[in-house]
Amino acid sequence: MQKPRIGIIGFSDGEPEVHEQLKEIVQRQVDAITQALQENGEIELVQATGLVASVKSAKEEALRMTAQDVDGVIFSYGVFSFPNFSAIAAQNLSVPILLAANLNPEWPGMVAMLAAGGALHHLGIEHFRAAGDIREESVLQRVLTFARCARAVHTLNGQKYGLVGGRSLGMYSATVSMQDWQKIFGIDVEHIDQSEIVRIAQEIPEEQVEKGFQWLNDKLESIHYDGVQLTEEKLKTQIRHHEAIKRIIRDNELDFLGVKCHYEMSRHHCTECLSAAFINDPYDWDGPKEPMAYACEADSDAALTMQILKLLTGKPVIFMDVRHYDSDYDVMVFCNCGSQSTYYAAGSDNPDENLKHVSLNPALPIYSGGGCHVTCMTKPGEATIARLNRTEGKYRMTIMKAEFVTLPKEKMAETTPEWPHVFAKLPFDHQIFLDCFDANHCHAVYGDHVEELKMICKMLGIEAELLGENA
Repeated sequence: MQKPRIGIIGFSDGEPEVHEQLKEIVQRQVDAITQALQENGEIELVQATGLVASVKSAKEEALRMTAQDVDGVIFSYGVFSFPNFSAIAAQNLSVPILLAANLNPEWPGMVAMLAAGGALHHLGIEHFRAAGDIREESVLQRVLTFARCARAVHTLNGQKYGLVGGRSLGMYSATVSMQDWQKIFGIDVEHIDQSEIVRIAQEIPEEQVEKGFQWLNDKLESIHYDGVQLTEEKLKTQIRHHEAIKRIIRDNELDFLGVKCHYEMSRHHCTECLSAAFINDPYDWDGPKEPMAYACEADSDAALTMQILKLLTGKPVIFMDVRHYDSDYDVMVFCNCGSQSTYYAAGSDNPDENLKHVSLNPALPIYSGGGCHVTCMTKPGEATIARLNRTEGKYRMTIMKAEFVTLPKEKMAETTPEWPHVFAKLPFDHQIFLDCFDANHCHAVYGDHVEELKMICKMLGIEAELLGENA
C-alpha cells in the first residue's frame, strides 16, 4: 500500500525581528517531528521551503503543498505564531490539517496551537491536534493515524465508481445521489448496463477461461457439481463474466464498483458470485493484484464503505448480509447471498492458504441462471464492522467492534449452507444492533479501526455513530 504523503510547515512569529530571534526554536520543533517520522518510515514527508512568518509566506507554502499533492499537512508550532498565518494557509489547502505543538513550558508553542485552532474553527475549518513530544508513542501514533486517515480521504476524492445495473431487490439503502456523492466525497458515478458483462464475456479467449478453470480446480477445497445448477460449462461462464468485469473496470478506469446481479443475471445468465469473491481478493488466476471493493446487489453505500475501509487498511473488505442472531452462542450470523472475499477464509495474501478452506456449491434454485456460490467460514479474529447509513439524505457511518469466531460447521446448515458465513460476537446486546442498524448489509476488516474511522468521518464532515458505545 502506498505511504501517506504528508507535508509539514513550521509557523513563527509575525514580527520580523522576533522571528529572527526565535526561528531556530521553531525549526527545532519541525526537525524533531521530521526526524521521528523519518525514523518511523510509515510516512513520505514533504517539507516546506521555509518557515511561515508572514501572510505572504503562509499562502506560498500552502500552495506549494497543494502542488506536491500531499494527503495532509502538519502545522508545527514551537513558539507563538500569529493565528492569521494558520488561517490563510488552511484556506489555501484542500486536505486535512493537523496542528502539532510540544509541551514545553519555556516557549508558548501550545498557545500558538490553541490560537490557530480557534481561528480555524471560527472559519469553519475542521482540523486535528497532536499535543506533546513526538518521541512519545501516544503522540507519534496520533500523527500516524492522522496520516493514514488523510491519505484515505484524499485518495477518495476524485475516484470513479462503477454502478453496473441499477437498484436491486427494491433496496432504498443501496441507491445514492450522484450529486451528494460528488459534493460530500468527491466521487463520480459511472452507470454501466449489465448487458456489457454478457457482451464482453463472449469475447474472452478460451485459453483464459481454461486458465481460470484449472486454477480453481487445483486450489479449491472442492467443487460440488450437481449437473443442473453447477456444471463445468456454467462455472466457465462465471469465469467469463469475471474476466468481463475485469475488462469493464480497466476500460472505464473504475476505482470500485457494485454489480446488481439479481435477477437479470442470476435468473437468466448466472450468478455473479465468483466475481464478487475474486474482485475483492488480492489475487485471482492471473496472480497477485490489488483488491478492489466490489459490492453485491449494486449496493452503492456498501461499495463506498468498503472502499473507505480498503483505502485505510490496504486489505480486502468483507461484504455481509445480516441474517440471524444465534442465542446458543450469542453471536450475530452474517451470511451473504452467495459470495464474499475468499481472503477471509484464512486471512492470508496467499491464495493457497485461503482456498483450501473454500468450496464452490450449486446456486440455489431461485437463481435459475445457475452457477456457483462461494462457501467458507470466516477465520476468527478481532474486527471492525462499519456501514454508511443515511437519514433523509444525511450521512453517518455506523461503527462497531466485533470478534469473529469459529462455530461448528453444522451451524451453517441452520441458515443457507451454500453461502459464506461470518459468526460475530458483539461487545453489546444484539438487540441494540437490531433496533438501530439501518441496512441489511454491513462490512468489515480485521483489526480495531474505530478511532481511525471516527477521524475519517470528521474529515468528511459526517457523523460517526458508535453502536453500543454507551451500552
